[in-house]
Amino acid sequence: MKRNRLTLPSSRTSLFTNTSSRPKRRRNIFVLSSFAIAGIFITSMTLATNRPVNISTQSEIINLPNLPAELQNISSINTSQPLPELTTQHTALPVIDAPILLDIPTATAEDETNIVEQTALLPEAIEKLDTTTIVEAAIINWQEVKVKSGDNLSLIFPRVGLSARDVYNVAKLDKEIRPLLNLKPGQILRFDIEEQDGAKILNKLELKLSKIKTFTVTSTEDGYQAQLDTREVEKRQAHASAIINSSLFGAGITAGLSDKLIMELAYIFGWDIDFALDLRQGDHFTVIFSEDYLDGDKISDGDILAAEFTNQGKKFSAIRYTDVTGKSDYFSPTGDSMRKAFSRTPVHFTRISSRFNPMRKHPKLKGVTRPHRGVDYAAKTGTPILATGDGKIDFAGRKGGYGRTVVLSHGGKYTTLYAHMSRYKKGMKRGKRVKQGDVIGYVGMSGTATGPHLHYEFRVHGVHRNPLTVSLPKAQALSKKYRTNFKQKSEPLLAQLDSLQNTAIALKQ
Repeated sequence: MKRNRLTLPSSRTSLFTNTSSRPKRRRNIFVLSSFAIAGIFITSMTLATNRPVNISTQSEIINLPNLPAELQNISSINTSQPLPELTTQHTALPVIDAPILLDIPTATAEDETNIVEQTALLPEAIEKLDTTTIVEAAIINWQEVKVKSGDNLSLIFPRVGLSARDVYNVAKLDKEIRPLLNLKPGQILRFDIEEQDGAKILNKLELKLSKIKTFTVTSTEDGYQAQLDTREVEKRQAHASAIINSSLFGAGITAGLSDKLIMELAYIFGWDIDFALDLRQGDHFTVIFSEDYLDGDKISDGDILAAEFTNQGKKFSAIRYTDVTGKSDYFSPTGDSMRKAFSRTPVHFTRISSRFNPMRKHPKLKGVTRPHRGVDYAAKTGTPILATGDGKIDFAGRKGGYGRTVVLSHGGKYTTLYAHMSRYKKGMKRGKRVKQGDVIGYVGMSGTATGPHLHYEFRVHGVHRNPLTVSLPKAQALSKKYRTNFKQKSEPLLAQLDSLQNTAIALKQ
């Protein structure tokens, strides 16, 4: 291999001539030592004069080439003069003051852009920092008390060293401290207590009501102040589809829906479909709903946003709409309310054990013909019974063979009867108003009954009608002033429902 040679003026040839007869290894050691001595000398001079070393006359960083073996007597080089040009395989070196052997990467334009962009984000990131929480967490030494059965503020405050006077001062907030007056076993109360002159002073009290809600009582110059803090949750959209093989509940669970969403789905379509009587194998549904997330974790199901149910070949669609007043309800694509003045069934997911029959033979009074003027829904004892429409309690008590009975009056024209209850819901008494879907009692077998069930009757002007076939009056439709906005919001959801329903059916085939 051809070795690199120095190209030097003739007057300086003697400086680099190889005149030594010592072995090659000793010559290399001498060269390295000379470089080290020269570097230390120049660095010392730079520090003494407080002047930085001039690495290069160019703005770019350079990589020095390997020096040839001919550089032997380096100690005799005059460092005040530029080094001679080296003839090597590399680019010629520029003039340097000292041999600084560094390979430092040059910052690119992309690096500079990233630095500028990230620096610009710093104010926003700093603004998002909850410095109050950080400082508070570092200072407050919370005392926690777990609420026991039967606990109240008068029992809990002494456990953390607070007096009856402290209970009184907090209680002066009256209705604002309602969450503290309805404590439940297992809840956690946190106290920030400060000692002054041997006495304990309550600075702050916290009660976590849920994952997103915290009730706080804070000491101020004007006394205590109550506040309910609610964290904002992230709303995400989800969907599910299912084909019914046995029951709505079973299909819903298979599709991954929670009990809450299944019940809400039954409520939405409960005015048009009797889920105890009308379901058929092969019926199918699709539902679009929201989910609530906090810190990246799902904490609960939200509301059903849109749903489609096909029952015996007939399709029903429902869209959730919230008007400017904040009132939400479900409407058909044409704007008609999904609610009717009455729902078809007063209990969910049960079977009909006896239908409306004016000529029925009584099952217990053998040989006796006694009209059955209602519908019997077989269900477990304790199953909630729901009011099928808004109304007022006209009767609540025992009524012969009906046993424990509630009769509701709906505007004078309609009345409904619920019999054989095991018990009433607390507060059910004559004159009390109830809303559609409110629980009024629980299934039982009081009176003349052969097993636990609900006997339900529907009357129009006092005349018994078949609850399963009677024409039910509709609720009020969507106001005309909201129709345009409703159409804009419903069309994308309806298109999404059709797409999801078609996909689900195709996958099942």
